Amino acid sequence: MAGVKEVEVVVAHQERATLRVGDVFLKVDTDRARTDVEVEAMAMAPIPTPEVLWRKPPVLALAAVPGTALGRLGEPSAASPAAWAAAGAAARRLHDAPLPPWPGRSLDDVASHLDDECAWLVANGAVPTDVVTRNRRIAEAALRPWTPAFTHGDFQITHVFVEGDEVTGVIDWSEAARGDALFDLATLTLGHEEHLDDVLAGYGTDVDLDVIRAWWALRSLTVIRWLIEHGFDPWPEIAVLKSRM
Repeated sequence: MAGVKEVEVVVAHQERATLRVGDVFLKVDTDRARTDVEVEAMAMAPIPTPEVLWRKPPVLALAAVPGTALGRLGEPSAASPAAWAAAGAAARRLHDAPLPPWPGRSLDDVASHLDDECAWLVANGAVPTDVVTRNRRIAEAALRPWTPAFTHGDFQITHVFVEGDEVTGVIDWSEAARGDALFDLATLTLGHEEHLDDVLAGYGTDVDLDVIRAWWALRSLTVIRWLIEHGFDPWPEIAVLKSRM
């Protein structure tokens, strides 16, 4: 890394920080179990992931992946329909892969978390009560038994990198686990509903669109408090919720 002139803080909050030094990303996380999951998930995933350069807890050094992120929540995506389809195809390869040995969240855990977060949103006036109530009803469709798949767990567009019409890398695997495949698809298309058809064309199988919409609502409802408490602006997620009205 000789000749590097600056260190870029990619993200930093109470739980972890990610720094970029040239073409190397340094992830600092005091939760060793979370880093263990990330390293093992990347080794198992049948899609492009960052190269692990070295690991000296609590620091994990990863090589930058080529290309650019598929987009950002709250902003139009410049990626082509074919690139979105490639992201869907990558998700399908992951979901068809052998399951990781560690479990994911149970249905009861998801439902309990949703109830707690909705109560907090209303009690603190973070989102209008009618918006919370409406989206809580929509989210019900996600609360059904699912067949576990190898899921990324945070398959948002800023974590999927493309070059032209090809996926060049998927980053940030600390939430990977057994889970609902439709949660990954919903996370990828959250706030970008116009690209859902492209993603599903690449995914290559029929899915229940009501469940996708339910996960849009559920993810938005359950992430807003975390964003606020960690210094991030939750307006894109709030906009998703309001769009359901």
